[in-house]
Amino acid sequence: MTARLRRQRRQEPAELSVTAFMNLMVVLVPFLLIMAVFSRMAILELSLPRENPNASNTALGLEILVRQDRLIVRDQASGMRQELPNRDNNHDLEALSTVLQQLKARAPDVIEARLLLEPDLPYEQVVQLMDTVRVVPIMHDDRLQQAELFPDISLGDAPQSQRGS
Repeated sequence: MTARLRRQRRQEPAELSVTAFMNLMVVLVPFLLIMAVFSRMAILELSLPRENPNASNTALGLEILVRQDRLIVRDQASGMRQELPNRDNNHDLEALSTVLQQLKARAPDVIEARLLLEPDLPYEQVVQLMDTVRVVPIMHDDRLQQAELFPDISLGDAPQSQRGS
């Protein structure tokens, strides 16, 4: 036992080498900082439709029903209803934008719209519809800019389709 104790006394405590860790930090920290600049998240705030559309203080109760084969634009206040059939197996977003611009001209203070969707719509179509409802591209001083239409979008389920509706 004495030889074992002598060996333990002769051994010096091992030094902790932090060089490898410092090298890792020197490389990792700038990399993470640079990547943080390039990563960006686009978030749209959505809400559920109100239970009673007439309870809204707005002059326009805009609803856009999205069916697989057509779009139906309804204005609860005036009773206007316009159907936009698909064009080339896609929703006619240009016609929808035109109708929404006309409605916005009638009620410029309104920013709310309800987008009522059928199940099984592709995600890309929903995003395109939301973009069409939110903004419209316009030319101003030879530059393309975005004009606001109805940015406060509520998402909900479309009512069951019936004949003629």
